[in-house]
Amino acid sequence: MEEIKTEWLPHLSNEIVSEVEGNFLDAYAVALEGWRRGLKLRWHVKDSEKFKNMETWFVDRPGQLFSLSSKEKTHYFFRSRGDKVTNEAVQIGKNKEKTNSALKEAGVLIPEGRRFAEGAQDEVLVSYAEDLGYPVVLKPTDGSFGRGVVSNIASAGELENALVYVRRELGYKDVIIEQYIGGEDYRLYVVGDQAIAAMHRTPPNVTGDGHLTIQQLIKQKNEIRNDNPRLISCPIIVNQETKDYLARKNYNLKTVPQAGEHVFLSDKANISIGGDPVDVFDEISHEVKDTAVNALRAVSGLEHGAVDIIIDENADDVKAYVIELNPTSQLGGLLFPINGKSRDVPSAIIDYYFPETKSHHVDRTRTYFDFYDVLDPLQSRDAMTTTVTPSPYGKIFAKKYIVTGDVQNIGYHRGLRKQAFERDLHGSVMNLENGGIEVVVGGIDADMVDDVENGFWEDEERAQVFEVQKEDYDGPIKVGFEIKTDLKTQLRELKEYKRELDITEYERKKAEVENRKFHRSTSWKVTLPVRLAGGVIKKFKK
Repeated sequence: MEEIKTEWLPHLSNEIVSEVEGNFLDAYAVALEGWRRGLKLRWHVKDSEKFKNMETWFVDRPGQLFSLSSKEKTHYFFRSRGDKVTNEAVQIGKNKEKTNSALKEAGVLIPEGRRFAEGAQDEVLVSYAEDLGYPVVLKPTDGSFGRGVVSNIASAGELENALVYVRRELGYKDVIIEQYIGGEDYRLYVVGDQAIAAMHRTPPNVTGDGHLTIQQLIKQKNEIRNDNPRLISCPIIVNQETKDYLARKNYNLKTVPQAGEHVFLSDKANISIGGDPVDVFDEISHEVKDTAVNALRAVSGLEHGAVDIIIDENADDVKAYVIELNPTSQLGGLLFPINGKSRDVPSAIIDYYFPETKSHHVDRTRTYFDFYDVLDPLQSRDAMTTTVTPSPYGKIFAKKYIVTGDVQNIGYHRGLRKQAFERDLHGSVMNLENGGIEVVVGGIDADMVDDVENGFWEDEERAQVFEVQKEDYDGPIKVGFEIKTDLKTQLRELKEYKRELDITEYERKKAEVENRKFHRSTSWKVTLPVRLAGGVIKKFKK
């Protein structure tokens, strides 16, 4: 398996963000940063008054809209975009023709091209491409995620086929034709007048080992992506387009690439279709960073966002062409690159909106909140707004207790939760396979954390305690107090939950989270030898 070198932010560890994926990850990361700094965090639904005039997209599900408040002010956010970005800037960013017009006026280098409205005949577009000169790119005027983009079109015949695909099959009638710039694809993130992150977006690819086929290497690569909070929802998908691309390169899925041979599966670099985000912030030139800043400044009201750039490194002098501006950029590729360092974009965004919190020294690795539990009242429409329990502010002290005896009564666990709340502590209790329980508690009062031990012995009606062992706990603490169920109950509840769900994106992701939490639980790991032995016995019986 190819070696992957990554360095992720410790305060956004896999344990903390494992519950959140896709578009929810951006909102959660920014909200979590502000919440940890002592700002009041509220989640909202679209109908909330403050969001009625905020330009949003796909906000029919909770988890996209939130607000952060200090004593002096409140700011509202949609995913990674805050209210300092104006609706007018969003409209320009979504429209490629308006974006190019603003960039060109500001003197930012862009590919030469032209928009063709719905009524324009294909023959007119082909004639324009002939005058412009091949190769060209065809793309929708108002599109995203690489949908409908056909690049490196080398002839009139290829363009005619692409027009059928984009305008007829996909339904994008209003399109742009522009010159194709051969080079590498980069995304930079800019806040204010500073570029703070940059990634090289490479098309879906695998690296040969001399033994595995391309199809096997894709499966192996997807296993790597499955461990990445951003890429888990963006596997490399093998479809007819993939097969056709490989065929043009004299490959097929059964080809065995040589050791070290790099095989691309597409010429599109979008992360959402299997592309790789590779951190390059330390390597990219100051000139390219300045280009990104100038591009963002070209649109009034676009205070922060992503700038997509193609660098033509084959030219006599390196030229950076701005391809797109994205006011509501996904942050996952910058936070969780497949190779390189994470860049703390959420921190930079909160610094920009709440500069007074820069001096707040908090241990960001220790606290987080349950994303889906917080959103449940909004999902069920029981509330328009929910407020997250404030994060413990200050040094966190935590202990892990192993309690043995007759201690798995649910009433006893509820009593422990009550005692934790009375001491202003957070944590969890979980049944162990040996009949005991594991209790984790944490808070800013070390004496209260230690005092929890006395509470284990008090409820003699619902539990009989034989022994209590304790040790320091340095992992993250989820606010609240969670009563975790045992293995059998987890499995039964998970199956019932999946059976009853109407599969919306929110609910599907929550089910996936519960499934991952179940398989990562101590009880699941402890019973691994038993389950493996059971599998052997079943196989033997057959």
